[in-house]
Amino acid sequence: MKILVLNCGSSSIKYKMFDMETKDLIAQGGIEKIGLQDSFLKMTNAKTGDKVVISRTIIEHTAGVELIFNALISKEYGCITSLNEIGAVGHRVVHGAEKFNQSVRIDKEVKDMITKCVDIAPLHNPANLKGISAVEAILPHVPQVAVFDTAFHQTMPDYAYIYPLPYSLYEKYGVRRYGFHGTSHRYVSNRACEFLGIPLVGSKIISCHIGNGGSITAIKDGKSIDTSMGFTPVEGLMMGTRCGDVDAGAISFVMSKENLNSTSISNMINTKSGLLGVSGVSSDMREVQKAIQGGNKRAELAEKMYYYRVRKYIGAYAAALGGVDVIIFTGGVGENQYNARQASCEDLEFMGVKLDIEKNKTVRGEEAIISTPDSRVKVVVIPTDEERMIALDTVRVLS
Repeated sequence: MKILVLNCGSSSIKYKMFDMETKDLIAQGGIEKIGLQDSFLKMTNAKTGDKVVISRTIIEHTAGVELIFNALISKEYGCITSLNEIGAVGHRVVHGAEKFNQSVRIDKEVKDMITKCVDIAPLHNPANLKGISAVEAILPHVPQVAVFDTAFHQTMPDYAYIYPLPYSLYEKYGVRRYGFHGTSHRYVSNRACEFLGIPLVGSKIISCHIGNGGSITAIKDGKSIDTSMGFTPVEGLMMGTRCGDVDAGAISFVMSKENLNSTSISNMINTKSGLLGVSGVSSDMREVQKAIQGGNKRAELAEKMYYYRVRKYIGAYAAALGGVDVIIFTGGVGENQYNARQASCEDLEFMGVKLDIEKNKTVRGEEAIISTPDSRVKVVVIPTDEERMIALDTVRVLS
């Protein structure tokens, strides 16, 4: 069976196609700037491996999905001869609230429930629904599966996910910690145990998904028991443009002083804070580090804050787990920037973490153990592959 995986954003569609008989990735690419005149599809030529860019005005998601389908069956750079070869489509859906604790086949009831979650994921769930509708319009008889970012964290105990706010807010509006990046944390925790040759059950794992968005999850016996993101993806770590943990009193103070409404303050904490807000340079850690080399003190402060918060969460989750066996680094920064991993593990020797500095420097985007042989805690780099996890879930749900 060939599975197409779609990850739809408000103005983008990323895709991968897998041949599940061989487990091979046979196609990948993405559309950007949907709704703008300079939109384009960038993909890998399935026949030559070369990069291909198709510039075209793509006004909405159905046209984008149709362009992807045409690319898949293209005689010049496609990987299949007919759309009939697509056995199913798996979708990343960001928020399933408490309605979904596992991946499900999509039907009207599921779409209605995803729609009900739009209030708490207004930037993501509408785009996910557009992708589902686009496939329905073009391939109405192909089964579709929703894989939720929040589902993995539904195993958290109530004392970890309930906020110390009036309990009625949870009862009326579902205000609680949900957590995100669940598909990534699930994939890398499973893969890390396979890579290390240890059982998932019985292991205490801290998974650090660090990129422009970032979250850390405490995983015990293969289940999430706590995670840094909360009701929305704003809580937790300092991120590229998101503020992470901030005193709620400071937020209300700023709203008053700056005369901001809820939309304006949401825009500030989501798009103007984090690395960008503190450094004044960029949300990209690479650009921040270039600024540091040029003597920019605010960029230096932003970097120190970023890594300090990662270390704090690692320490907190070691306490929550009652110890730790494995620390995983994944995500764009976690997989590719050795200095980020080194800074995040700094001063953690007291809890049994010994980083192999030289090995850590040589690793970029590949599976590796970067702790010393005598380190009580194994520190590993595991590149995430959420799309593969979605494909595997799609096969499991349909079978």
